Order: sequence, then structure tokens, then C-alpha cells
Amino acid sequence: MTGVRLKHQQITEVLAKEIRSGHRPAGEQLPGEHALAQRFGVSRTTVRAALAELSEAGLIATRTGKGSYVLFDGRPLDDRLGWAHALAAQGIGTRVRTLAVREVRDEALAEELALEKGVFVRVERIRELVEDGSVISYERSFLPSVPGIRELPQRGLDDLSLTDVMRRAGLHPDHGEQRLAGRRIDACEAEVLRRAPGDWFLDTRRTSRAADGSFVEHVVSLLDPDHFQLSLEFG
Repeated sequence: MTGVRLKHQQITEVLAKEIRSGHRPAGEQLPGEHALAQRFGVSRTTVRAALAELSEAGLIATRTGKGSYVLFDGRPLDDRLGWAHALAAQGIGTRVRTLAVREVRDEALAEELALEKGVFVRVERIRELVEDGSVISYERSFLPSVPGIRELPQRGLDDLSLTDVMRRAGLHPDHGEQRLAGRRIDACEAEVLRRAPGDWFLDTRRTSRAADGSFVEHVVSLLDPDHFQLSLEFG
């Protein structure tokens, strides 16, 4: 029995046919997310999911717009689908190790994010290069304690990426902000990163929110400056 196709899959199929048939010539720019959302009568989140599938199928190429974004060895990373997908799209082999998943209370963070409740599910992970096993990032993700997320400390990620877990729980990032600074890592962080205490790392803090402004995720990442850079486009 064939399953019912989701809305974004239906949009993917329509646009794929237009591209493959030559109705949309190579190099032609697709309409923007807003225009596509109006055409198909869906949300921009649904349109983004369709565009992501077209990109993964090699039918379109997406470019990061003006603003700030992260580079890895000089290559731009489109992290809207998560860094695992973004790095893989650039041919960079990495693997993720989950260090801990636990429920935490952080009233200071809740106040910073203007949230009523200071209860989060915190997922701690490191990212390693497959080539030599070196650790290139240490990431701590703070997620709202909602159904599909609050159970993670007991059941784990079930071999899914965190991006997939969030999507299944109905957490869809639409916009947000990211801040970057450089600092020396402490002894505990150095042990996790397999570096020396006092080594310099990039410290990024990214907060994502849904289209309605509700909180989706707050990520604190320590990034190896030998690989990661921040780029800013303007004008």
C-alpha cells in the first residue's frame, strides 16, 4: 500500500517535473519562498522542506543570502538542515558523538530568551573528522521540554540526527540570531575537545525561533578556529 505523500513531497514532485522537462531552464532562479508558498497554498516552512529535497536530489543549488554565515575551511555551510547535512554537502566527512542528554533547569537562560519556564533538555555532542578523528566542535543544544523532546533523556536519539528529532517533535526553525566571540577554553572543555586548557576557540551562540516566534533551540558551540570562520556579506 502506497503511503500518502506529504505536502512538501507533492511540491517537490511538481517542481522536479518542471525542471526535468526543461520548463525551468538550467540557471533559472526559482521564485522566492513567499511566492512558492502562495502558489501552493502552504507555509514557507513546507516550501523550505521541498527545496531541501530538490537540493539533495541535485536539481537545484541553494546559496546563502546576505548576512553572516559559517565557513568550514573556506567553504560556506548552509546549516538550515543541520551541520551534519551542511558538512556532508561540502564533501566533509564527520561523525557525531553524543556525550549526554539530560533535563536541566537554567533560569538565567530562560530570562535571556524571555521564556516563562527555565526547563530545557540539553544535548551535548562533539563532532569529529572521519579522516583523523580530531574534534572540531563541542555543541550544547538547549531544547524546549515538549512532547517528543522531554523523553530524550530516557530513550536517547534513536540513531536520528538532532535535526530529525526536532522536526518530528514539531520544532521548525524559521529565524533567529547568532553571536560569535573568541575565548580560551577551560580545563573541562579542553578534556572534551582533546586540547590544552587555554587554547583559543570560537564561541557561537545561536537562538532559533519558529515562524510564530516561539522558542525552538539555543545552541552554544565551541568551534576549532583552524577550520571554522565567520563570513559577513553586505551591500
